[in-house]
Amino acid sequence: MSLLNCTQTLLFLTKLSALSHLRERKEKNCLNCNTMVQGKFCHVCGQENIEPKESTWHLVTHFFNDITHFDGKFFSTLKYLIIKPGFVSKEYMLGRRADYLNPVRMYVFTSAIFFLIFFSVNKFDPGKVKTDVNGHDLVEIAKMDSATFSAFTKDINDGKPMTRDDFTKYIDTSRKKGTLSFTPGKYKNRKEYDSLLKKGLKKHNLLERKLVYKQIELNEKYDRDGNKMLVSFMNTLMHTFPQMLFISLPLLALFLKVLYIRRKNYYYTNHVIFGIHLYIFVFIILLFLFGLNGVKNYLHWNWINYFIGLAILYILFYQYKAMRNFYLQARGKTILKFIVLNFLMIFLIVILIIVFSFFSFFNI
Repeated sequence: MSLLNCTQTLLFLTKLSALSHLRERKEKNCLNCNTMVQGKFCHVCGQENIEPKESTWHLVTHFFNDITHFDGKFFSTLKYLIIKPGFVSKEYMLGRRADYLNPVRMYVFTSAIFFLIFFSVNKFDPGKVKTDVNGHDLVEIAKMDSATFSAFTKDINDGKPMTRDDFTKYIDTSRKKGTLSFTPGKYKNRKEYDSLLKKGLKKHNLLERKLVYKQIELNEKYDRDGNKMLVSFMNTLMHTFPQMLFISLPLLALFLKVLYIRRKNYYYTNHVIFGIHLYIFVFIILLFLFGLNGVKNYLHWNWINYFIGLAILYILFYQYKAMRNFYLQARGKTILKFIVLNFLMIFLIVILIIVFSFFSFFNI
């Protein structure tokens, strides 16, 4: 812990002590680390040397004092974070930190609130998945003339044409089985698959075997219900988003470090802090968009989509302004680095989604 953070912690504890009026212990050994205490606070761990017995009233006042202290810094930091892109990151870099909430604490708090709301309003619905049959969606199929429809249904029905009613029943049955959403697989059990491997009828590498074994396991777990498999997979994948962001943050800082490699006075941690503040801003804007979208869906005001689009564009503009204000480079250089950074981040996100999709499949 830095000297500045230690000083802030001691000042905060001193304020709490002044409010609590708890009695100081006569013994001078720290109850936390057993170091001999000189004064009211342990110079090793920072714990106050007071009687461990607390009243209910003290716990309540301690709680509200901590919340008030947190809220005061949170909202003042949030104000500057929104109206002055890059300002708070620059202040932190220059050492002016006492008036602002610690970026890590703020990230943990805002990300927790964001994902709590995100997971409550975003749940995967297999009914919203576009139904695709042999490369054609249902709208295209409905527009087919009789000859084209007949030829199309022959391809999916072992050479036998289907009527429109037969095709509707086929779609309903396929949806129930899940074959239009998440293919259950063609192997009934592991014994059958192992037999095919042993006879040489199937030649799969290690990864392919692992995938087939997992698919067989899912067939047994979900009774070959493809919709249930898809729901479980997508919900598992969505709940990995916090981990994806957590991993992407140091990589974003690495990209910034490379882009600004000539700026020797900007250390890697400065880029991390900049990334943290950028992520916090995005969390806040996305929460605002969740609210707008909720109002739009409730009141059926489609014109709100224009404001949603503007808010998304503002995120990009904010990122540009934050980079320009924090790194203090010319407009042309900042625009170029802004474009390169976003291409790198898109590539990174695609890779992370692929990797986490793979692990999510094996964790459902």
